[in-house]
Amino acid sequence: MPRRRQSHGLERVLGAPALFATAYGNVGSSIYYALGLTAGIALGLTPIVFIISGIIFAATAATYAEGTVRYPEAGGSASFARHAFNEVVSFGAAWAQMLNYVITVAISVIFVPHYLSIFWAPLKTNPWDIIIGICLTWLLVAVNIVGVQEAAKLNIVLAVVDFATQLLLVGLGFFLIFSPSVLLDNVHWGVAPTWSAFLLAIPVAMIAYTGIETVSNLAEEARDPVRSIPRAISWVAIAVFAIYFTLPWIAMSAMPVLHEHGKYVTQLGQDPPHGFKNDPVLGLVENLGLHGIVLQSIKVYVGILAATILFIATNAGVIGASRITYSMASYRQLPSVFRRLHPKLKTPWLSLVVFAGFGPTLFLLAGQVDFLGRMYAFGAMLSFTIAHASVTALRVRKGHDELEWRAWPNVRIGGFSWPVFAIVGGLGTGVAWLVVVVQDAPTRYAGMAWLAAGFVFYVLYRRRLGIPLSAAQRAPIPLGPALALEYRSILVPIVSGEGSREAVEVAARLATERAGRIVLLRVIVVPLELPLDADLREELDEANGLLDEARAIATPYGVRNVERVVRARNAGRAIVDEAERRGTEIIVLGAPRGRHRHIFGHTVDFVLKNAPCRVMVAAGKTVAV
Repeated sequence: MPRRRQSHGLERVLGAPALFATAYGNVGSSIYYALGLTAGIALGLTPIVFIISGIIFAATAATYAEGTVRYPEAGGSASFARHAFNEVVSFGAAWAQMLNYVITVAISVIFVPHYLSIFWAPLKTNPWDIIIGICLTWLLVAVNIVGVQEAAKLNIVLAVVDFATQLLLVGLGFFLIFSPSVLLDNVHWGVAPTWSAFLLAIPVAMIAYTGIETVSNLAEEARDPVRSIPRAISWVAIAVFAIYFTLPWIAMSAMPVLHEHGKYVTQLGQDPPHGFKNDPVLGLVENLGLHGIVLQSIKVYVGILAATILFIATNAGVIGASRITYSMASYRQLPSVFRRLHPKLKTPWLSLVVFAGFGPTLFLLAGQVDFLGRMYAFGAMLSFTIAHASVTALRVRKGHDELEWRAWPNVRIGGFSWPVFAIVGGLGTGVAWLVVVVQDAPTRYAGMAWLAAGFVFYVLYRRRLGIPLSAAQRAPIPLGPALALEYRSILVPIVSGEGSREAVEVAARLATERAGRIVLLRVIVVPLELPLDADLREELDEANGLLDEARAIATPYGVRNVERVVRARNAGRAIVDEAERRGTEIIVLGAPRGRHRHIFGHTVDFVLKNAPCRVMVAAGKTVAV
């Protein structure tokens, strides 16, 4: 009988709907702070600013879709840069991502008390928002060190409720207060805002669209990346853009630009107690023209929902900071101590304390939401620009590689298919980053100090280890002598027949408490006469059926498993590539049987000769390593 044990995580077969819901839960939370921060700078041009930033985001979404399908692994822009350039550029992207996660925690958590101010007004201002924000940050750090799991289904439900609520506010706004004449009166070209402020508002508005890295970080959990990742990213882009295309028009109708004390202002972007920069969506609710019990009920509902969504977004930032730290340490960009797990709790406690605890706390102590928003823009624009440059470089350097999925539009020049979306997006995000650096001195100094500290540490650390700065090198698996035969990452290629059943059972028995997970891989071999992205519905249906059967075999053992469908010309090469990309410690193959013996035998031979790790062949009661 198999030994049952507790699964350490809620495993899901992530298709496009699940990826979309998870990503929107993170991206959609930004509406609760981005609207006020942007309006404070852009004034009457706030809706135009969100449209411009939305176009740039559409190009960025296309870049992440192609890059993530090409390399379906956690890391996003850092992973793209590693394959396109070298480890130095990858570190720069990863370090910028780290800044994003640190600021995500700080900016999300400081707005939680702002929306709870419906119960106690001082929560909207310093020092109470700072005190509560720091307390909540360390509470989440402690929770993640203990190892309490996220309620994934609750996150999806809240994402749906959040999106529905935002649509409801848009609908009410158009019905009750929308006024084209007021919107026209809000605009004072070149005066309010000035052209320099208008340019600065664009990267600040881009914080509304950050979080697209979420899909990249979940890519390894997606069963069929070729279909699910592009769909999920496009759905997120459309949904978020729909909200930011409409909601600013409503908000600026409700809180128009006024000329007070010699300057132009809007309540949407003013500090409390005169304005709603710290809780812009509550400001919108309060100015919808509702009264009495209806107004109070909606305010309480929106306040609690916003605080909950922002709290979950904070937790996502805490988890993201620990994940990117682990990834960086795995490639020797940070010391291996950040990979070590707590001896009893089995969680990356040090990375959580340093980057999810102390990091956000330092930024929270500033107590300035404008500064946090611009620092967020600094890191995000840099990370996005590297992603665009990497996808463009991959098209040139690996232009003859077949792609399973290709974003558009493209233009063929000089024998290469140039990604127009990445070039346009890279110019947009690159210029936006330069605008932040040039125009905002505090952000410039703090951002450059962050980058300088990271690169100085990287150079010293690499030189101490004697590793070239540009070389990608994985850190050794942290196993002690007593754990030499305990595997954290096991790859099981799935084929039809009894062989795969035995392989899955053997892999499940190998997966001890420290095992991590089993990756169930089904390779669809695409004939040379067909493109890799050909419509192979029958083959996909068969692959999904085989993976469902394999999961059913593994489930009673209580091990974590991830299912993956890969298209390739050669099954053996696809298995070896997947093992190499994931850092697999052992591949478990089912022995060839019956009429499949000759076909699958070639695959076994190829894997045995080229695998980057141990290979085990399971044949009935016989196991060969």
